Amino acid sequence: MTTTDEQQRYHLRAGRAARGPYALDIDPERAGWERSSLRVLELEPGGVHTLVTGESEWIILPLSGGCTVQAAGEIFELLGREDVFSAVTDFAYVPRDARAQIASGAGGRFALAGAKCERRLPARYGPAPEVPVELRGAGACSRQVNNFAAADTFDCDRLIAVEVLTPGGNWSSYPPHKHDEHHPGTESVLEEIYYFEVEGDGDGLGYHRVSPSRPGGTDVLAEVATGDAVLIPDGWHGPSIAPPGRTLYYLNVMAGPGEQREWLISDHPDHRWIRDTWPAQPVDPRLPLHGTGGAR
Repeated sequence: MTTTDEQQRYHLRAGRAARGPYALDIDPERAGWERSSLRVLELEPGGVHTLVTGESEWIILPLSGGCTVQAAGEIFELLGREDVFSAVTDFAYVPRDARAQIASGAGGRFALAGAKCERRLPARYGPAPEVPVELRGAGACSRQVNNFAAADTFDCDRLIAVEVLTPGGNWSSYPPHKHDEHHPGTESVLEEIYYFEVEGDGDGLGYHRVSPSRPGGTDVLAEVATGDAVLIPDGWHGPSIAPPGRTLYYLNVMAGPGEQREWLISDHPDHRWIRDTWPAQPVDPRLPLHGTGGAR
């Protein structure tokens, strides 16, 4: 049974993990693991923020609005987007052991996805038109995945990050899957953060399940709203359930200790059969939800 303490440890409601300039600040110490981090930075018009990257690599991803990123002798103009439901966005990669300045003339909200790493890679710009958009699943399990920093689409040392948009009434992160054991070629160990937003005026709710994959493992049923995060150190995660009439968005941030940067998962044996039904079903006609484009 899920305890209140466990719910509060792994389900961070909007505002509860705020710290300093960040509306959300999850680092390895707070999460109780080794590598994965996520911050949400809110800048007023004309706002400027300095990020000291330390031992982590970071991707600066506009959630709403655009910004300028200066880091490692480079300047990147991020057009951004109106919100996460309107477009795929461009982004900037900032290496470890650097200082980055984030400035926004019109203001906005920016996700800073990070992972402790060993290699110092070059600072780079990720154009929105080059982000691979995947339509995954079928029928009521259809969802859209923006693979901006998937393991096979953008070079990082440890960090893996993608966006998922689930049309209203659909299930995603389904069948439930896990990545908490090392099985070469089939499963990799990854710490994961889910950050949620629900389309609408701020009163929408979705649901996310994490169930134990081992005795004493993580066991959480979270009713999620915009600004919430769920930590997944282990366990079967999914489904993520979108409310009828409202798209559910989540940002996945992952990192692990393996020699290879790879996303390898094991499906829950009681639910993997659902994949066999997808070839006979059409993808939800509401997808894709959007294309690429700057903030409006």
